[in-house]
This record gives sequence, structure tokens and C-alpha cells, in this order.
Amino acid sequence: MQHSPFIFFVTLFIVTSLGVSQVIDCKPGYGGSKVASTIVVDQSGKGNFRTIQAAIDSIPTNNYQWIKVYINPGTYTEQVTIPVEKPCIFLEGQSRSLATITYSAHERTDLSPTFTSRPSNIVAKGITFKNSYNRQLMQKNYKGDTLPGVVPAISAAIYGDKSAFYDCAFLGFQDTLWDAVGRHHFSNCYIEGAGCEINVTGDGFITAQGREFPYENSGFVFSRCIVSGLQGFRAYLGRAYRPYATVIFRETILSDVVEPFGWDAWIYKGHEGNFTFAEVDCKGPGSDTSKRVPWEKKLDARPLEKFSKSSFIDQDGYEKSSGFPELA
Repeated sequence: MQHSPFIFFVTLFIVTSLGVSQVIDCKPGYGGSKVASTIVVDQSGKGNFRTIQAAIDSIPTNNYQWIKVYINPGTYTEQVTIPVEKPCIFLEGQSRSLATITYSAHERTDLSPTFTSRPSNIVAKGITFKNSYNRQLMQKNYKGDTLPGVVPAISAAIYGDKSAFYDCAFLGFQDTLWDAVGRHHFSNCYIEGAGCEINVTGDGFITAQGREFPYENSGFVFSRCIVSGLQGFRAYLGRAYRPYATVIFRETILSDVVEPFGWDAWIYKGHEGNFTFAEVDCKGPGSDTSKRVPWEKKLDARPLEKFSKSSFIDQDGYEKSSGFPELA
């Protein structure tokens, strides 16, 4: 299947100390260099390390300067974890078609991610993160039937604040991307899974957002995306994973894979007034809102502004100040 590129950002911001590293400002290298040093990973032994995890393990604890881990082309079969005490890491592959990190862990959500990032200030570019468990089921049509072997099999779990992913792909079957804690920017990325350009490969839900309380600032915002899917499948834009779930699709092309009702209250029926589920200036055959649930929010300019990139995930200008775009 060809991976069609799309541009979007997804944000989740929860003020909590659980699993979130202390946020620092990463420094560039000396003499005008963007990074302090570069570590090369190459499976054939032509780099500093043969595995990505070994390269990360070599980085000093509490590092405060940007360190690049350059991943030479290849498929790296390993689970990779960046521990909370190692911020300021830039992972770079030549392209997402040439650098793949894959593993097949499953069953437990917290133990299944192929890639887990716990510190703040992490940047990745040109990498495919893949959970290979049961992806062969995507080639079969189980429409209307219970899919066998559907368990959490996550490609990436992102916990730290101030993280960015450019030109990356996230491939899985169920629960493909766990956007867990912190402000995260995904640009020109591709997500594939069942129930999840966003490419839907099975009936289900594209999002399951977990805002627990009204005063939290968490939410998913998809801007200028493409939502496509395999013929014959239908998926809701989202279901409420917690009682104040917040998901917005802006200026997005929605194919007919989108379920006409649009949204599902899940176990929070009777509390639909608490959700912020909205579509703004979307196009495509799936953007017809005439059959949407009556409690979908209609947002005008003022409430919509607080969900803009500058207001919602980059209030302090961290992307520019941390040098994210320059790195990538």
C-alpha cells in the first residue's frame, strides 16, 4: 500500500508529574553547530552502534545539549525506549521508507510500544515506527465479524512534553499511536491501523481522547489532514474515552470511510454536553454533517482560536526556541 503523505498536528497536554521529565531548554553544539555530537547506527557495523537502543544507552544522563542519533537505512527489529532522564535527543533516518523500527509486542498497552519516549525535548524525522503484531489481518476483510487477535499493539508511546515528529510513519493494527502525555507536534506524518493518511483499515474509531476533567487542557487537533480508508469499512471520527473528550478536525479531507453519525459517546451516554467534538471547514464525501449526532459542537472563531497551534501546543514558542524546525 502506498503511503500517502498528509499534514496534521495532534496535541495532548495534561499537567501531571507522572512519567514527565523536567522540561529544560536544550542547547546547540559548540561553534554554531546545531547538535553537540552525532551517533551513527548501522546494522552492518559501519557506525558507532548496531542497534538504536545501544546508541541511546550511550548518551549521558541529564544531557542538556542536542545529540543526534542518525539511523542508517535498514529495518531494526527491537523495542526502543528513551528513558525520562535523557532529553535533547534527535533521531533521524534518511527517510521513513528506508529507516524502520519494528517489534511485535502486544497484550499489555504499557509494554507493547515498539518505541517509547519518556523525556521532554525529543525530535524524530524520517523514521517508520511499526508494531508488526497481526498486521497480516489487515489484508483480510472481517467486516461485520469480530476480528481475531485484536489486542493493544502500539507502534509508539509519547510521554514527554515538547516533542515533535517530522515525516514519520506509525504503523499498527490496534491502538497504533499512544499520544499519552505532553504537547506533541506531528508534521507530514502517516498513521495506519484498524480503528484508527490517517488510513482506516477496519471498522472502529479514529480517536479515543481522554480528557478527564473540564479544567484540563488536553485534546486532539487534526489540521489539514486526509482521512482515507479501505473500501467497505466505516469508522467514527472519535469516541469519548473520558467524560470531557476533546477532538477537532480542521480543514481536513474526509473520505466516505467516515461513519455518518461521526461520533460515539461510548460509556458516557447522557453526558454528551461535556464533549468537544467538532469539524471545521472540512471537505470530501465524508464531511457531510447532515446525519451527525446532534451534540457535535459548532465552534465559531473565538473558541476555535484556543485550539490553534500557537495557542494550544506552542504557547511559549518552544518549537522555535528549542530549534525543532532547524534540526529537522
